[in-house]
Amino acid sequence: MHNNLPRDGAYIARLQTVIHDAYGIDAVEITPAKRGYYGETWKIGGTKGNCFLKMDFLPFHQKRFLGGLSVIEYLCERGIDFVGKIVKTRNGSLYARFDAGVMGLFEWIEGENVETDQTKIPEYQMLCKVYPMTKPGLEIPTATFSDEAATSFYAQWEALKNAPKSEANLAVLSIFKRFQTEIAHCALRLAQFAQQCQNDGGDFYLTHGDAGGNFYVGKERNYIFDWDEAMYAPLERDAWVMGCYDWARKLFNDTLKENGIPYQLRMERLAYYCYHMYFFYLGEFLMVHPLSDQSQSILEYLENGWAKYRVGFADTL
Repeated sequence: MHNNLPRDGAYIARLQTVIHDAYGIDAVEITPAKRGYYGETWKIGGTKGNCFLKMDFLPFHQKRFLGGLSVIEYLCERGIDFVGKIVKTRNGSLYARFDAGVMGLFEWIEGENVETDQTKIPEYQMLCKVYPMTKPGLEIPTATFSDEAATSFYAQWEALKNAPKSEANLAVLSIFKRFQTEIAHCALRLAQFAQQCQNDGGDFYLTHGDAGGNFYVGKERNYIFDWDEAMYAPLERDAWVMGCYDWARKLFNDTLKENGIPYQLRMERLAYYCYHMYFFYLGEFLMVHPLSDQSQSILEYLENGWAKYRVGFADTL
């Protein structure tokens, strides 16, 4: 949860009223739905069927959320049917507001979040249906090859030193001190690869950013949900998380070729994204930390998290 209001009967009643007023839907039943990292998510049982409701209360993330809605709508209009379908408001808007949050309503798809080595085959095939849809003008950011993720993290770290000395804050500071050598090494490598990649820009596509983490299987169909982090970026942004494995790089490249996409993964860009995303996720932890203690998550991430293996791969390049 991203605010302190109790999710009690009064809260649900207000939510039902907003859903009715904004969407014309009578929400007979509202139950929690655990989907996605950001936002508050609910399954809406209505007289006309079920819907999925996502609300984003984080100011720094709401622009991304709205951009993601525009991407989903754009892809659906062009026949991409595996990204989720938005239920529009009475006045045709892609979103409505509830308190300080932004809400998006989607058709409910019964499914399970699944990610295995085998799901990479359909995941990459689906992404290769999206890449040719790339066009300028969507309300999403464009990637840059820079070390801004690291400098931003260090600024957050410095701000935490000057924050109130709570138990949670002191725990995070202790963790960062323990891993400061590793963090500094990754920052240096990020700066080096950022400079190298700047000399060979271009070839940017519409990317998801975490397709594997949002791969759903339902009723013998596959879906890729949650386009909040959609961005114009090199394809390594979608490939880096598995790019440390030879078989996955080959599969990604082969899938691009099969779908007529004139691109092959570049090792320096894969390395860049390994270090960039290392700091991106650290930064995300710190942005949420004032709202919910992230010290244990940060410790697990730095100590033995999945990103550690990716950085180890990048260190060999």
